Amino acid sequence: MSETILTRPAPSADDGPLDARFWDLVEERVVRQVVAHPDLATYLGIHSQDGRLPSGERDAVLGEIADERAHLAAVEGLDAAGLSPAARFERDLQALVVRRGLFDLETHRVWERRGMAMDTVGDGLFALFARDFAPLTERLASITARLEAVPAFLAESRSRLAGTPVRTWQQLEIEAARDMPGLFAEFVAAAEGVLADPEKRRLDTAVAAATTATAEYADWLRSTLARAGDDWALGNDSFDELVGLRAFDGLDADEILEIGEEQLRLNSERRVATAREIDPTATEAQVIDRMKSDHPATFEEALEEYRAYTARARAHLVAHGIVTVPDDERLDIIPTPEYLRNVIPFAAYFEPPKFDPSPSGIYVVTPSVGNDPNAMREHSRSSMSNTSVHEAYPGHHLQLSVASRHPSLVRLLVDAPEFVEGWGMYSEQMMREEGFDDAPLFWLNVHTDAIWRACRMVLDVRMHRGEMTVDEATRFLVERTSFEKANAHAEILRYTYTPTYQLSYLLGKVLLLQLREGERRRLGADFSLRGFHDTLLRNGSLPISFHRRLLDAAGAGAAWALTVPAAAPGGRI
Repeated sequence: MSETILTRPAPSADDGPLDARFWDLVEERVVRQVVAHPDLATYLGIHSQDGRLPSGERDAVLGEIADERAHLAAVEGLDAAGLSPAARFERDLQALVVRRGLFDLETHRVWERRGMAMDTVGDGLFALFARDFAPLTERLASITARLEAVPAFLAESRSRLAGTPVRTWQQLEIEAARDMPGLFAEFVAAAEGVLADPEKRRLDTAVAAATTATAEYADWLRSTLARAGDDWALGNDSFDELVGLRAFDGLDADEILEIGEEQLRLNSERRVATAREIDPTATEAQVIDRMKSDHPATFEEALEEYRAYTARARAHLVAHGIVTVPDDERLDIIPTPEYLRNVIPFAAYFEPPKFDPSPSGIYVVTPSVGNDPNAMREHSRSSMSNTSVHEAYPGHHLQLSVASRHPSLVRLLVDAPEFVEGWGMYSEQMMREEGFDDAPLFWLNVHTDAIWRACRMVLDVRMHRGEMTVDEATRFLVERTSFEKANAHAEILRYTYTPTYQLSYLLGKVLLLQLREGERRRLGADFSLRGFHDTLLRNGSLPISFHRRLLDAAGAGAAWALTVPAAAPGGRI
């Protein structure tokens, strides 16, 4: 594969004498990260590493911790007086990104209490297979090389497990290992009639070896269950530290829990009222049952309807001037790969790789969890409308497609789910407000999904404070959302190892609505909904507190705050 040219903001007359040094440091970190994590490189559209898997050794993680500590010291050691206001903003963001990552590596340490190799293998192969950045023959060659690296990587990854593994997490990894050969088989099927005999034999051999290694890895995982425990909760002090690192506009865990409980109450009341509006003679449960019973007969039919809802949502944005939609964005809608279905019980989105020549997003939809016979009830037509708004237009796909165009590599790797997921949730409400599928039945689904996300806020805090078990949390979710139990249980399992992520959805929406109202008050008659949306999206996936800083700086007359700089070429990889 050819080299990739990295980007940075173009030099300007306002640059400080240390701006270039700062961007050098940022670029050095990106290069280090993509070499150490070839799956990340592929995800970003950097294809020089496509034939590799990372080191699975424990020492590789310890080395990364040391490298990140050194990088943080170098970035924070730059004299602020030598940086332009724009670079100081980026420096603050970079420091937050690195500190947040170090928390995961040094404090949370999931990597040494859970086998995580299947995520790396599956995601690295799926990104090569699902995206059409190169001819299939070239991508299959890279897939073959990665498959050949699987046995060594799985053997090495065992060295990471230390102390007491978490039983729930190990069982998830065992299930992923069980499903992984299904992904391998898709490569073999795709190669029929495409690869010449030598390349096909090489692929078949690699698949066979990877399948055997995966089965042996699963056996090893099962052997760890005898010494496994259930201590997955982060604990009060560490949870509070993580909340601080997430830069939630100054909110602490108690305030977040209070917002979640209030949102649960409000949206439950709204759903009752909307159900009564739909049918005053029926109970709320009966109306919800009717809503969930209105679904396509098969998943194949549902997938086509997801595509139709998505196309209609995009057309609505354009026709009503709600936000700018780039002409060249692309989106594929496909079933969720089997190895991911136990952790993605509904739907998810994979963003377009920044450095691919013609990037496309991937919206995955899960047919069922564990072959649940009631699975199609989670694909009701009102739910499909809401999910497509959240995942596609103007949700994740549009937001991340626009964000990837910013030249800052800092913004490329920032961790801000309260904006990304918050924007998806905000989109659900905003689109109904702007006339898209705004009949009561669709609002009923908006309120149902908001109840789900309010439950996430409550459960995220309470589970990681050690106040609720997995079974208690599953019952809580089923009782308040009417989810099928299999889907609810799969949801809860993910919460156990992603603290503060799940609460980000509704919290982000609440903060975005506050931000929008603040801009309405500040700008008065000059406020434009499209202008507000475009400003947020083109500045990237920042924590909402950083978006607020930009808006405040712009309001104070700082021209740099809302100007997206031109891209300049950086180094090559």
